[in-house]
Amino acid sequence: MKIITQEILSVNEFRKLLQEQHVISNIAVQGLDLTSLASEFYQSTLHDCLFIGCGLTDPMTCYLQQNNYVFPKMDLPYLIYPNKLYNRFDLYKGYDPDNPDSYLKTYHKIIYDHFIKTGKYTTDIKESLARSLHDQSITNALQDFIQKYDERQIIAVMGGHSMLRTDPMYKKIVLLSKSLTEQGKLMISGGGPGAMEATHLGAWLAESPEDTVDQALEILAESPLYTDKNWLSAAFKVIDQYQESNYNSLGIPTWLYGHEPPSPFASHIAKYFTNSIREEGLLAIAKGGIIFTPGSAGTMQEVFQEVTQNHYLTLKYASPMLFMNTEFWTNDWGVYSLLKNLSDQKKLNNLDLGLYDSIDRIKDHLEQFYKSNTPA
Repeated sequence: MKIITQEILSVNEFRKLLQEQHVISNIAVQGLDLTSLASEFYQSTLHDCLFIGCGLTDPMTCYLQQNNYVFPKMDLPYLIYPNKLYNRFDLYKGYDPDNPDSYLKTYHKIIYDHFIKTGKYTTDIKESLARSLHDQSITNALQDFIQKYDERQIIAVMGGHSMLRTDPMYKKIVLLSKSLTEQGKLMISGGGPGAMEATHLGAWLAESPEDTVDQALEILAESPLYTDKNWLSAAFKVIDQYQESNYNSLGIPTWLYGHEPPSPFASHIAKYFTNSIREEGLLAIAKGGIIFTPGSAGTMQEVFQEVTQNHYLTLKYASPMLFMNTEFWTNDWGVYSLLKNLSDQKKLNNLDLGLYDSIDRIKDHLEQFYKSNTPA
């Protein structure tokens, strides 16, 4: 079988293909309602094509199953084959900032409740298969999205979900992300609250004056922790009051930690069921560098996953690992000191390390990496 080389992204595109070609092969069609094409469908011969979660009449399905691959829909509360990344409109549809309890009926909460009910690590074959197909579809949409960017310009911020919106470090992350976004970087994170939210807020406010940042932070300060009842409402108040920038940012959360609401400031959200796929994928696409801000166990896990990728040059070259907050990374959690010593002793190779308190020094380090890794 030949490799699938063409993905059909709209019903009109598929209609045009039917009109122009009598033999169609090696295409992929995902999540489209094709029932309106029933009368035109049999004018072409289709073989070795993928139809994933599409709307089809029974005769169309029978016709396709002879020489193609048809993945049917499943009766579950979530799309098995999403053909695009999520955004706040998808996950928070129906949410009313004036009524925080309306969150309980949003798409995100409905899926999370189903996820808990069926088991975080389900043994149900149908559910397990559906989650795998969903996550594969998200990965496909994610790859389509990041292809628009120079991989060396994709930068991640890692840090704790419990960081308060009133923490001085939160504002520092906002300003850093804002500045890097204005330089054309795509800022990504684990997509949750705390340091992750600060990353997306910075991208949201790109090219806004700093006093706008202060005003937004003042609104958010009313509900500083993600467990506060009005945490999400405060975010939507900022969204309503300040216009979104023309820049994107990418959040990559997981329903494994679905009790942490994803940041609505992220323009694109790649939400996964399987955390291990999400975690490794996030680190893999941040080839422009990773900025580690204070966190706890989850952040430490990400540090050492990135060490492994860089040590073995899994992704062909090593990306900068920049630690933000000297006191935290040398005294509170002595991770930087450990890695620096192991790197100096050549027990760990290919580590591009930095330890900074200054936003400008972090930006300089990233810019130097970008220049030194720009193809001639």
